[in-house]
Amino acid sequence: MNAQDSLNQPKVMKESKNKIRVDFERTPLKERLKAKFLSMFFVKKLVWYIFRLVLLVGISYIVLFPFFSKIAGSFMSPEDFVDVTVRLIPKHFTLNMYKAIILENGFFEAFKNTFILSLSAAILQTFSCCLVGYGIAKFKFKGNNLVFFAVLLTMVLPHQTLSFSFSVNFTYFWQSFFGLLNSIGLVSDEIASGLNLINTHWPMALLSATALAFKNGLYIFLFRQFFRGVPDELEESAYIDGSGVFRTYFQIIIPLSVPTMITVFLFSFCWQWTDDFYTNLFYTVSKMKLMPHIVSVPSSLIMDFAGKNLYEAAIKNACGILIIIPLIILYVFCQKFLVQGIERSGLTAD
Repeated sequence: MNAQDSLNQPKVMKESKNKIRVDFERTPLKERLKAKFLSMFFVKKLVWYIFRLVLLVGISYIVLFPFFSKIAGSFMSPEDFVDVTVRLIPKHFTLNMYKAIILENGFFEAFKNTFILSLSAAILQTFSCCLVGYGIAKFKFKGNNLVFFAVLLTMVLPHQTLSFSFSVNFTYFWQSFFGLLNSIGLVSDEIASGLNLINTHWPMALLSATALAFKNGLYIFLFRQFFRGVPDELEESAYIDGSGVFRTYFQIIIPLSVPTMITVFLFSFCWQWTDDFYTNLFYTVSKMKLMPHIVSVPSSLIMDFAGKNLYEAAIKNACGILIIIPLIILYVFCQKFLVQGIERSGLTAD
């Protein structure tokens, strides 16, 4: 085929398509409908579409039904729980559950305290994990793989494994160090027993600032994968221009990692918002009310009737709904940044 033929071919094909389209439009409407909707291609396409629709609706029903039932139950009155005809739609619609939880369980106080704690922990964990992930990804030192293995190990260890050690270490914080100072007469016997940091914010602050809290292994892994995809030439050119390690990190690496930092921040904030492990471990007798503390039956809703157990379960479900509503709002506004951060985090095989 010569050059002239190759130039003429697209024109011929375009003219042929136009001719076929014109001929089809000139045929009677009945013939056009018959050719379009009574063909085997249309039947196969319709069957495949119906199959996908039924499959998606069935899976969605299985996944979403528990949420629908919990939401519907939170608007039911006590009479609806003893009425066998009531399923998902309440007969006596009421907001008494939410009113009692907000007023009697201290929802707004718990919201404020949890927001401050979650925000502080998320910020500290984001920056500390970013620094650790950068060090593991870009600096070759003896034991690098061992450190990364330890990071991965923290992702599979159950919380209960370290709960006792956490409790003891923060109840008698730096006991050995203060004991040494006491032996030479620098501190008193009272201080030598160690600092009791339980029921303070110090345990969360220390764990978050040093990237040692639970889930931090996942955050470090995300940062490590992202930084391994950053070209080394960027850092090398910065070093040639006279920048040191920290200047390069703060002026070049940090701006590049903003999407991943937003993703880690959202993960950390959401997990800390609904956390009950640290809440029950570090705030045993604290007067500070957090979100997990509102999951209880308000005194005004305590009653004895046939559907008592179902009613109290619905009240606790309503507490859970109030807890996750702020996270749903956060996700609606931040889902774009979350998706971008996951896409750029480099979650692929090395």
